[in-house]
Amino acid sequence: MNCKSITGIALLRASRPNFLILSLLCAWLGIVLAQGQGVRPGFLESALVLTGALLAHAAVNLLNEYEDFRSGLDLRTARTRFSGGSGALPTRPQAASYVAVSAYGCVVLTAVIGVFFIKRQGLALLGLGGVGMALVMGYTRWATRSPWVCLLAPGVGFGPVMLLGSVLALGGKLDPAVVVVAVVVMCLASELLLLNQLPDIEADRSVGRRHLAIAHGARVAAQGVVVLLVSAYSIIAVAIMMEGLLLSAGLALIPLPGALWVARALSQTVKAYAPLTPILGANVATILATLGLLGLGLSLAE
Repeated sequence: MNCKSITGIALLRASRPNFLILSLLCAWLGIVLAQGQGVRPGFLESALVLTGALLAHAAVNLLNEYEDFRSGLDLRTARTRFSGGSGALPTRPQAASYVAVSAYGCVVLTAVIGVFFIKRQGLALLGLGGVGMALVMGYTRWATRSPWVCLLAPGVGFGPVMLLGSVLALGGKLDPAVVVVAVVVMCLASELLLLNQLPDIEADRSVGRRHLAIAHGARVAAQGVVVLLVSAYSIIAVAIMMEGLLLSAGLALIPLPGALWVARALSQTVKAYAPLTPILGANVATILATLGLLGLGLSLAE
């Protein structure tokens, strides 16, 4: 295998493709919600919404990999399949500059797509786009230094920014269903990142990070995970009962037993200082299944 191929593999690993599914699901939910309002986006518009979400998420991941390599965090982290980064740069340090360039390239392409939609839909998208860019560029370097900003940043990025931005970009509007789904996504995205930070507490502390698990301890962070997880399903159930979501959205409640298992197992595991990897995997599967089923349920109602 030649040098270019190895660098390409390092770039792909650094983008963390297995986690990019989350951004595609969020953008798809935005498309489905817009269609539920009677909007019929063309193939180009839908493809650009999905591409923009994918590029923004990839940019965050690539910047995170690059910054963690530069700070030395990559060499101190005990990686799992779901936390601690990809490990691409410690095994291929020559690819660091390519990862940085690719990250900024993704930022530029995301901005170009944003400008395209701003010209079509107006300046209402500009504020969301600005917040999105700030989150992409500042998450690793600044957001991880503040417990509450670090907790909220992923949720705001995937929920209000990415999902609502997708709806508005396609000509949709803010309605109760959009608000409910955006809040659900916000809870699940913040929960996912918070749980994935638990195995990295000591390594993150050593490079000056100060997320919730560092500032208040693993047990408090675990309680936060449970609150966010339970809140997401409670919001869906209440919204269906109050007719903020159609009954078909109840498909999203199918993974609830998995979420309850994660909540129970996490509480026991944190107390026993046991490995978290099985819980991390179950949590990722539960969240992706929930969002996928929510989108399916909403699409069936059209």
